[in-house]
Amino acid sequence: MVAEVRAIPEPPPDIGRLADAAREEGHDLVSRLVDEWDDGTNRFDRPGELLAESRCDGLLCAVGGLNVDPYLDDVTIGRLRHVFVHPTHRRTGVGRTLIGFLVDSARGSFRRVRLRTVQVPGPAFYRALGFRTTDEANATHVMDF
Repeated sequence: MVAEVRAIPEPPPDIGRLADAAREEGHDLVSRLVDEWDDGTNRFDRPGELLAESRCDGLLCAVGGLNVDPYLDDVTIGRLRHVFVHPTHRRTGVGRTLIGFLVDSARGSFRRVRLRTVQVPGPAFYRALGFRTTDEANATHVMDF
């Protein structure tokens, strides 16, 4: 499987595949990404922000975004948001590649990146990528640059 990650200007037309898979697992994060895009709440268009996709053999297999952290009043702190890897592509390196792309992108714009994960094995996954756990409000993990 070849996983390629790239920044994209808007949610891709085939994002419904990921939204459906997320809903089947009880998560609305991909649907919220699309809804927030459609209503203009979040277009990933502030300095340092971006939306990224990963394609595996041409199919959309993961999505994630980087925003100025909306829970803080500090434009030097970013947040990983709406990160989802299709279940059939987990444990293949897709998530690691996507997060690596987002973190590398964040390094030039932010001094810290935060995220919140509730999905097992999310905490261990993010720690393995260099994030540390935190008790900060609205975050479970942080990475400082």
